[in-house]
Amino acid sequence: MPRGKAGTSAAAKKPRAPKGPKLPAPFASGTILQDLKKKQWKLGNEVGKGGFGLIYLASEDANSPVPSTAEHVIKIEPLSNGPLFCELHFYQRVSKPDMIDDWVKNKKMKYLGVPKYIAHGTHQRDKENFRFMVMPRFGSDLQKIFEGCGKHFAKETVLALGLRMIDALEYLHENGYVHADIKASNILLGFSNQQQLQDQVFLVDYGLALKYSPDGSHKQYKEDPRKAHDGTIEFTSTDAHKGVAPSRRGDMEILAFCMLQWLCGKLPWEDKLLDKDYVANSKIKYMKNIPSLMKACFPNGESQDEISTFLTMVSKLGYDEKPNYTKYKEVFKGGLKKLGVKDEWKLSLPISGPANKRGLKRKSEGGAECSTPKKTAVEKVRGTPKAAAASGSRQGTPKLAAKRRQGTPQGGKGRGTPKVPVSVQSPVNGKAVKSPQKLKSPTKVKTVKSPVKSPAKGTRLSKPSTTRRKVKRSKAPKVDACVQTSPC
Repeated sequence: MPRGKAGTSAAAKKPRAPKGPKLPAPFASGTILQDLKKKQWKLGNEVGKGGFGLIYLASEDANSPVPSTAEHVIKIEPLSNGPLFCELHFYQRVSKPDMIDDWVKNKKMKYLGVPKYIAHGTHQRDKENFRFMVMPRFGSDLQKIFEGCGKHFAKETVLALGLRMIDALEYLHENGYVHADIKASNILLGFSNQQQLQDQVFLVDYGLALKYSPDGSHKQYKEDPRKAHDGTIEFTSTDAHKGVAPSRRGDMEILAFCMLQWLCGKLPWEDKLLDKDYVANSKIKYMKNIPSLMKACFPNGESQDEISTFLTMVSKLGYDEKPNYTKYKEVFKGGLKKLGVKDEWKLSLPISGPANKRGLKRKSEGGAECSTPKKTAVEKVRGTPKAAAASGSRQGTPKLAAKRRQGTPQGGKGRGTPKVPVSVQSPVNGKAVKSPQKLKSPTKVKTVKSPVKSPAKGTRLSKPSTTRRKVKRSKAPKVDACVQTSPC
């Protein structure tokens, strides 16, 4: 089907009336809800708020307080709101636990990144009716992790995420649905036994999900200016920009744009997201010339063969054509094999350690170096004077201190503990001497072999320590578990 130029904005089409979903007043902790099967659920603290509803911790035990470690959440909206209604229809038809379990077994998978349906019901408060849905609790969303890593994931992480998302999308498509809003904030870590699962991701938020063949045949390609640009502007498909109904092709294109952003950090059209026609026409232009898109995203010429191949295959898909999921996965698995990755189910997300607290340096703007940092041997420093360490590393190195405050690790490429010991001499002109082997005083002095036996004139030295000490690497706090299941 055609991928022509998107129409012009305001003058060409009549603007739609603004949508005004109603956000309910908060529910009190301890409120009891009853689902359609008469099972009671107790609300805990509010843990999320989207554009359409509220999310609370929930427990099956109506007689006890809801713990902070609860395994379930409840999403609740006014009955008149539409998104949760659409989402419920999807879960009831596609996400039944036995359906997902059978799929996982037949495909010999470790898990499927689609949430399982648990329960739903209605509730009345002050003569106002509400709809609620019980969902599994999840961990942090991928967007928070992406931003915490300086908006860049390593290639092995991106390829592994691509595999898991293709698994999820294939399941949706085989059951007649498309997602239409794939993005990092709609991809959440798993949660079990009071902790988030670092190697499991789930695609959530099915408020825009719909059947692409409601009557048994695929919807016809038809551009509708009134529906133009539906979805999340930076990732939505070229079809959606023209008001065409979502399709399997559209889902694959959206995923490709997401993966491209995770690799390069910023898509070429992100500077002008308010100009929707510019974004649409940029995507249409680049999808007709994938090499130019790769050059725009990776100006330094970094090799990204897998994502380039994936984009090329997606660009050739017909509107109603079934994607070749197996072929896409073969491309990504081949990339992981080249990188020496043996376990395709390991995501290597940088959610703990120095990567989370001190943004890692990348080799270049389009490089692929921001996964979980590899542990390097911590060097043992003998005889480092305590006074000099205190003065040289904290007071006498303003530039390095400033870098630390900005989130750049000291030394090298931003990984691990700096190999050079702290200076044992007060700084000269604000610069710390990198090695205690060669010391220079403000006046010219020859190299001093031992700072204890032959101190330079005018240089203050404290008595060296005779004990060994380890330079400890600071540990960044782990990403807190996020229980917002679907940012609306």
